[in-house]
Amino acid sequence: MAESRPPFPPFSHETAVQKARGAEDAWNSCNPERVSLAYTPDSNWRNRSEFINGRAEIVAFLTRKWIKELDYRLIKELWAFTDNRIAVRFSYEWHDDSGNWFRSYGNENWEFAANGLMQKRFACINDLPIKESERKFHWDRSGPRPADHPGLSDLGL
Repeated sequence: MAESRPPFPPFSHETAVQKARGAEDAWNSCNPERVSLAYTPDSNWRNRSEFINGRAEIVAFLTRKWIKELDYRLIKELWAFTDNRIAVRFSYEWHDDSGNWFRSYGNENWEFAANGLMQKRFACINDLPIKESERKFHWDRSGPRPADHPGLSDLGL
């Protein structure tokens, strides 16, 4: 496979958890180009009410997203998996340019090609305004979520 991203389907519990954590780490980089490489060149997304097709649109979408969503921190948790599909639930915290904080909650359904790249992504997301003092995601933005930082279930989310 010229372009691939292990682990490959069909997924086991262990490899599905690896995929979810790998996606979390990439998205926490807030690097649109890096994130886009986990998707097939013709990947199809639905993110909220927006439909996105292909890597160029993924990069444009994520660039807009992370200009608006500052100090972004994300946690993903495996919900279910089978063959070449994975479902995750997630939450992320961010603030806008006025200092208003939000926690966004959602679910994603993913479908993978045989080479381990994601070919379909369907995301449903809701935003909840929070006070800065209510934040639960605390780690240095220079890297991924530390292994000892609580996950969503541990945080009661």
